[in-house]
Amino acid sequence: MKRLSFLILSLMVVLAACSDDNQERELSAYEEEVIDYFQEVALGFEFGGATEITRKWSGSMKIYVGGTLSTEMLTELKSIIDEINGLASDGFSIEYPVDSIDANYYLFLGTGDQYADLYPSQANLVGSNFGLFSIYWDGNNNLNRGHMYVDLERASAQAQLHLLREELTQSLGLGRDSDRYIESIFQSTWTENNAYADIDRDLIRLLYHPDVTTGLNATEVETVLMEILKEE
Repeated sequence: MKRLSFLILSLMVVLAACSDDNQERELSAYEEEVIDYFQEVALGFEFGGATEITRKWSGSMKIYVGGTLSTEMLTELKSIIDEINGLASDGFSIEYPVDSIDANYYLFLGTGDQYADLYPSQANLVGSNFGLFSIYWDGNNNLNRGHMYVDLERASAQAQLHLLREELTQSLGLGRDSDRYIESIFQSTWTENNAYADIDRDLIRLLYHPDVTTGLNATEVETVLMEILKEE
């Protein structure tokens, strides 16, 4: 009887352990906020009426910088690139510097009028925007080229650093602004913050996670992000 009782007790312990292993971890309140914010920022863009699905670079973003160059802006650019490359885990990276012939992304530092001369489609936007970006994608929603500008005439030195980070980061496929987090680089109201909030870093690393593909709508990406976060 003692041996039988011991075996039953052992079996109960094993079953309880299996039950605990199979029980899915619930997301924390912060992780739920990350998913909500991802859906708000990463699906679609502010201009152009693009379908609200995920888009991301499949290959390297190769940046060529033109216009009026300064040590401060180029140093900041290198810092931003290092941060982004450190967050991506799907093989994506930003390459800088590259020759203009090899570039697929042009970063212009100058005035709005100069930028509009280069890209006439932006002429009606530069008047009210000290920074802008435009990106393009293929039939599979893989981003493959783009350009941006930072206004060096109207924006203060601190604002220039902020705009450099904001427009480049949005060019990754995180294209929408939000008024939700004042410290976020995606904040829709005017700020001059030039650092990522923790939730910004999470959005970048999740978009460039191997399990996040292009073409996902809000419902589909929610499922994928939940699985990623539960496994971490």
